[in-house]
Amino acid sequence: MIELTKFSGKTFVLNAELIQTIESTPDTVVTLTTGKK
Repeated sequence: MIELTKFSGKTFVLNAELIQTIESTPDTVVTLTTGKK
């Protein structure tokens, strides 16, 4: 599990095994193996 912070400042944890890609354009977008961003 990794801790991430939303733009609102709220933190949450995400199972790192679900991460497919991470893009920085200029905001960071995490795409999960389920297709959800």
